[in-house]
Amino acid sequence: MDFSRGLFQVTEFYADLHVHIGCDSKGRPVKVSGSKKLTFENIAKECFYRKGVDIVGIVDAAAPGVISDIENLIDSGEMTEIPGGGIGYRDRVVILLASEVETSEENRGRSHHLILLRTLDMAKAFSRSLRRCVSNVFFSTPVCTMPAKDLYKMAMDIGAVPFPAHAFSPHKSIYGNCVRRLDDAFPRDILDSIVAVELGLSADTDLADTISELSEYTFLSNSDAHSLPKIGREYNVMLMESPSFDETLKALRRKDGRRVLANYGLDPKLGKYHRTYCSRCDRTFRDLEPPILSCPGCGGTSVVRGVLDRIVDIQDYPVPKHPVHRPPYRYQIPLEFVPGIGPRSIDRLISKFGSEMAVLHTAREEELAAAVGDKAAHLIIEAREGRLQLVAGGGGHYGKALINDG
Repeated sequence: MDFSRGLFQVTEFYADLHVHIGCDSKGRPVKVSGSKKLTFENIAKECFYRKGVDIVGIVDAAAPGVISDIENLIDSGEMTEIPGGGIGYRDRVVILLASEVETSEENRGRSHHLILLRTLDMAKAFSRSLRRCVSNVFFSTPVCTMPAKDLYKMAMDIGAVPFPAHAFSPHKSIYGNCVRRLDDAFPRDILDSIVAVELGLSADTDLADTISELSEYTFLSNSDAHSLPKIGREYNVMLMESPSFDETLKALRRKDGRRVLANYGLDPKLGKYHRTYCSRCDRTFRDLEPPILSCPGCGGTSVVRGVLDRIVDIQDYPVPKHPVHRPPYRYQIPLEFVPGIGPRSIDRLISKFGSEMAVLHTAREEELAAAVGDKAAHLIIEAREGRLQLVAGGGGHYGKALINDG
């Protein structure tokens, strides 16, 4: 396989930089809540054969079982380490190695962070460092005994690139569960080194850009996939010379003409934590003005706080102020969210058009109808054009897209 820079003429690449491993090739669990089909090799195949994702970040690459799988795939010739950093699969898909780690802030909550790792040797070095500060390096998202600033320093000392994951999630994120401002968690030198902030399912650019300190950072919309079908549910379009670690880092830093051209993701209403939810009342507060920080019904404070509610609580501006470098955020409704589109229809569509990306964004309505019928084709076009009615999610339950009456 040749992943030299001269091979690639296309300048736009689809990148999903947050995908989990369910288990290693020997069946040992890595992400306990992840699908057992989420192996290193299967993720590469899913991106190649079904999703049309060019660059995928696998965030459990510091787990020893995953490292062993990578070594075996390289030794067999199935995959190869490429110039510029990353693992190449079938001359098209590039896997970026990464690790998601959970940290704990003193007198505050816990948060998740992504660490990008340029090479397999760097992944091994980071795995060895993790052993000194986590209880179980074999599992996904190990709990670290240090605050985020110390994790970042440890990662940066070996050349790795850390940044906040799903920054507004009510469970284990830097804004959602720990601090109101990043400088409450990080000193200035680390803040200046952060290359990106991952938005998470229930947020978008309009929401995040109501917080002034985020204007300097590149935003990422990644899937955080726990199953193969969820890969590419959210992704980024990047302008680069070739798919590699070095080029991706340039895009995140907006250097030498490389950049994120667009963020694609769910409408925040479809996310699992968009609005505050009270388990005692079994109610998601979709119709009340944010922020809802306690239950208006029972008065309880043990609610699952919504991303929208949290952002309104800490925002600097009532409306977003986008910096000039901010790319557009384009909403997409994945095929599995489109009402009336089942697994068989999805298989037919991908078989005909080559990838889910092609179905979602380029296939014409008459072409779709020839594969799955007029009604399903019309629903896919309505989803593409943002004309489906959405019901907001909350409390761990996804929102829904509804078929419009008439």
